[in-house]
Amino acid sequence: MTQFTRRNLLVLGGAGIGLAACSNGIGSNGAAEIDARVDSTRDYLMSTYPSTKDLESKAAGVLYMPLMTEASFGVGGSYGRGALRIHNATVDYYSAASASLGFQIGAQQYAHALFFMTQDALADFRSASGWAMRADARYALPDRGGSLGTDTTTSLSPVIALVFGQSGLIAGASLAGTKYTRIIP
Repeated sequence: MTQFTRRNLLVLGGAGIGLAACSNGIGSNGAAEIDARVDSTRDYLMSTYPSTKDLESKAAGVLYMPLMTEASFGVGGSYGRGALRIHNATVDYYSAASASLGFQIGAQQYAHALFFMTQDALADFRSASGWAMRADARYALPDRGGSLGTDTTTSLSPVIALVFGQSGLIAGASLAGTKYTRIIP
């Protein structure tokens, strides 16, 4: 059995993040392209899951991440860029990067949106130098019927994360974290 050293884990993690970054067009997309992707993602979300219109109208702000690319082979990584919108106007741009470790293999792309349901949650996000998803966030996933699982308990959460538009396949179990950082495209 092969024993992994820290150096091997770092190399594998870097390779996973590198793969994720390559298909995400790092360095080639400016603000206009990010905004165009966000517009398309928002339109898709609102037309596919109409209940998100009400969620968006109640939110203090929404961070749209139109294309997250993830790759893993034991150690994995993902990367994407998006825009924070308040009243559907872009106010900041962000990148999201994550690393994971565990029994996992595969690659996928997906979109996600973070709905900040309170002004305090939005202010915390915007004032942080790097914001990581915490326990006060709730995940809502679309079901096969096309509705989102946003019940009363979820809609009272400070942050609601919606993951949608998945393509590709990742299998396994892992521990992961995602960090959001403000960028200038």
